[in-house]
Amino acid sequence: MSLLVVGLSHRSAPVSVLERAALSADAQIKLLQDTVAAEPATEAAVLATCNRIELYADVDKFHAGVAELSTLLAQHSGVGLEELTPYLYVHYEDRAVHHLFSVACGLDSMVVGEGQILGQIKDSLARAQELHTAGKLLNDLFQQALRVGKRAHSETGIDRAGQSLVTFGLEQLAAGGDVQGWATGRRALVIGAGSMSSLAAATLARAGVAEVVVANRTFERAERLARILAEGDDTDVAARAVPMDAVPGELTRADVVVSCTGATGLVLTAESVAQAVEHRTGRPAEDDGDDTGSGTAVAALPPTSVGADENCPLDLAAVQGSTGFSVHGEAAVAGMDAATLEQHAAWVDNGTLDRRARRSPEADAELITALAATVATVGRIPERRRPEPVAGIPRPAPALFLLDLAMPRDIDAAVHRLAGVRLVDIESLAEASADAPMAADVDQVRRIVSDEVAAFGAAQRAAHITPTVVALRTMAADVVAGEIARLDGRLPDLDERQRGEIRQAVHRVVDKLLHAPTVRVKQLAAEPGGAGYADALRTLFDLDPETVAAVFRAEDSTDKKDRPA
Repeated sequence: MSLLVVGLSHRSAPVSVLERAALSADAQIKLLQDTVAAEPATEAAVLATCNRIELYADVDKFHAGVAELSTLLAQHSGVGLEELTPYLYVHYEDRAVHHLFSVACGLDSMVVGEGQILGQIKDSLARAQELHTAGKLLNDLFQQALRVGKRAHSETGIDRAGQSLVTFGLEQLAAGGDVQGWATGRRALVIGAGSMSSLAAATLARAGVAEVVVANRTFERAERLARILAEGDDTDVAARAVPMDAVPGELTRADVVVSCTGATGLVLTAESVAQAVEHRTGRPAEDDGDDTGSGTAVAALPPTSVGADENCPLDLAAVQGSTGFSVHGEAAVAGMDAATLEQHAAWVDNGTLDRRARRSPEADAELITALAATVATVGRIPERRRPEPVAGIPRPAPALFLLDLAMPRDIDAAVHRLAGVRLVDIESLAEASADAPMAADVDQVRRIVSDEVAAFGAAQRAAHITPTVVALRTMAADVVAGEIARLDGRLPDLDERQRGEIRQAVHRVVDKLLHAPTVRVKQLAAEPGGAGYADALRTLFDLDPETVAAVFRAEDSTDKKDRPA
């Protein structure tokens, strides 16, 4: 059996695909159960975070395993296999180990060095253990990954290379300024009471906000988090819990909102945010993409996705009010001609396109060239959420700050176009982190990962031959016992002391004969390509395969008994 991982992350897929492929808790359970029920896999674990979905399995066939795991991911995510496949990556055996260890150290995180992933890996292992889908391989792998991650954080300065997603998100809300100075005295609304929301609430409390209001669908969990915040020794913050139906009212009083729920639909729409801003400022929250500079109320905005085809790759609604892009510009980004783009959008046929937004092909030549170069460099179509501010008309200072850490998103992406609002979501965090400098400690962590991968591989290969060695020694002990019994029948006059001496002498001879080859074969098996030594032992000594398999099963059973809860 061999380790295989199939997945997608912020490095391989656009946020829109990750958002659609996000797995609920129930979907993760069903995915695990279906994976171990599939023919190629005997063990399975799912690592699902806000920016990655990975399925780990112990498989006996590589190609069949990749096909089966990819199909299962598509089925349970709801994204068609044909659409999902271009964004999937596959790692096998040592490369799969290297990938998980890198993830555990924060090297593969959106914010390099963040330590929150360790808790997510621990949860992933606990879920697989609870469902009995993790056997010896995945238990060893995930537990070692946790140790490697802790080692990286304790022995290096990787923490200086990045922060948690929460801290990084708050820094983006503060526009790169001091978070504590920005947050002091503000009122915060935290929607959700899970691990990410709890971390956000605690971070805001330590940063000096005056009040934290927690809203959650399960009110008791919101109350518990609010009580922990209010009673914390390291903070002096007022905290209270409210039910989810109180969110619209709390939104009008909050300065900062952090949302991270497991909802499959939007928690905050553009209309609700616009109403909250209007209530606070006394003026409508306007779409700052209007080329007249006068703005239009957000309630009148067309929906974010328009067109007859729900898979339309562009935010075509934004074209109407944008001075930065035209139909031809959008077409260049999408890699299609303008005529095809127009045909793709039902709103053009309905005559809702503002004719002033259209430019001549000549006027667009420079823009199209720049867009084409961007596509060639980035390697994918960048998702466009907001037009550039109109020259000479500054964007007003935000009256409301929103941080959306959910996947799929909790807050409507159309909020990006609202004047008086600053929204930071997973997508904008990915854009910001792409330019973040890497710390020098990252190289040291990479060396740790490489060393640990080599050690783990050696231990696994050595462990793989152990049942064969045990079976060999068991066979030798049986031969000795048979010969001693035969000797007792032929020499019945021997006393017990003499029998004991003969028995010890025979055992010593067998042990000495087996010692050097069994020690050496373990050393050789630990080296790359050493898996064949177990087969050689079984062939040379004519060992019963079922006896070896029984040792495997006994070891796995012992491992499960000793496994931590």
